[in-house]
Amino acid sequence: MHDDDLDDEPLTTLDPRYKAMLHTYAALSMVPLLALGLGLSLAGEVPAWVPGIILLVIAALFVFYLPTRRWQSRGYHMAADRLRVVRGVMFHADTVVPFNRVQHLDVEQGPLERAFGIARLILHTAGTHNASVVLPGLSHETAVAMREAIRAHVKRESL
Repeated sequence: MHDDDLDDEPLTTLDPRYKAMLHTYAALSMVPLLALGLGLSLAGEVPAWVPGIILLVIAALFVFYLPTRRWQSRGYHMAADRLRVVRGVMFHADTVVPFNRVQHLDVEQGPLERAFGIARLILHTAGTHNASVVLPGLSHETAVAMREAIRAHVKRESL
């Protein structure tokens, strides 16, 4: 398979639970803004409906629309000897990591990721540019299986 052929391969979408986690994270991030709006309206600084309208517009954008767009814009394709990771809504990035450049691999989970049963696969590579490539939004089982498959490939190559 040539490098150009890799671009033609269909991308695997991320776990749908990742989209739900992004929505939850965005909703939790709105709490300080909600508190600020409530504080302004209780202080009588602005009419009560002004923060409500502003927060409704911001919430619609940041809690509902943007997480869905972020989830839709990400994907990956794992070939026999490399991993392609695509991401970005406004700034598009398409990264191909040859397995022979991988130094070590991590599977990480934050508290929200753990609650949703998802994880991030992190490939640390030789070199300085894009030395770590992160693939979020995988089921924990998929991330571990991918880590083991890549590790087996690296081990075979080093023999």
